[in-house]
Amino acid sequence: MKTRRTLKGHGNKVLCMDWCKDKRRIVSSSQDGKVIVWDSFTTNKEHAVTMPCTWVMACAYAPSGCAIACGGLDNKCSVYPLTFDKNENMAAKKKSVAMHTNYLSACSFTNSDMQILTASGDGTCALWDVESGQLLQSFHGHGADVLCLDLAPSETGNTFVSGGCDKKAMVWDMRSGQCVQAFETHESDINSVRYYPSGDAFASGSDDATCRLYDLRADREVAIYSKESIIFGASSVDFSLSGRLLFAGYNDYTINVWDVLKGSRVSILFGHENRTPVKPTQGLQETYEAPAIIC
Repeated sequence: MKTRRTLKGHGNKVLCMDWCKDKRRIVSSSQDGKVIVWDSFTTNKEHAVTMPCTWVMACAYAPSGCAIACGGLDNKCSVYPLTFDKNENMAAKKKSVAMHTNYLSACSFTNSDMQILTASGDGTCALWDVESGQLLQSFHGHGADVLCLDLAPSETGNTFVSGGCDKKAMVWDMRSGQCVQAFETHESDINSVRYYPSGDAFASGSDDATCRLYDLRADREVAIYSKESIIFGASSVDFSLSGRLLFAGYNDYTINVWDVLKGSRVSILFGHENRTPVKPTQGLQETYEAPAIIC
């Protein structure tokens, strides 16, 4: 694997990114306070939004591709409709959907544009109605900042997983607001969680320099991905489409590729001069089985 495109335009650290369902466009957010929508084929910027605060730590593409959500140190999740009319002001149509009592660390639309999940430094996750801004469900159980979340891949799935500074990964039922499974085997903050493509398992990446795989049916940890030579924390994780490979971004600027079944490292990717994005779930994302990843 080699670098295919380099997208340049942010003035500071990129904190989060997410692919559109069309597998062409990307939204990214940065410490410079800007959110940019990119065409990954041409590397052109299609939209740019300047947020009222720096450290925009979370961003997400709506399933329809017609809107983006973002937030950070403003404690809010803002939704912007996308338009190709260059004369139209995107900021004028902004909706402030979610309001937490601490920073927004992650956000993800559910299987429609009408609901969005958020995670926050206030130790909670929440489900919101995008149109009205109404809080539909709150999720309490973490003992510290929630840093990441990921929605179950099934179109009819009603669960998501979250991870945080309390070293816990928790699986939630969105209908009841209850935690249905909890795992506490990491030795430090969990920076990233990602469901296995089938939805029967999930992976986590932590500051303890390990990635771990949890089987939801067996209700236990089934694999640890680590080497003595890896001493830096894992900041982001994602699976290949088949689920055979696990991509993990580390704070030493590298991406390690793991064989999920064998537990062995199959490749190391270089290309960054600084750490791969931390905090949000979308720091590292895979698109094709080829594979093509954005980091």
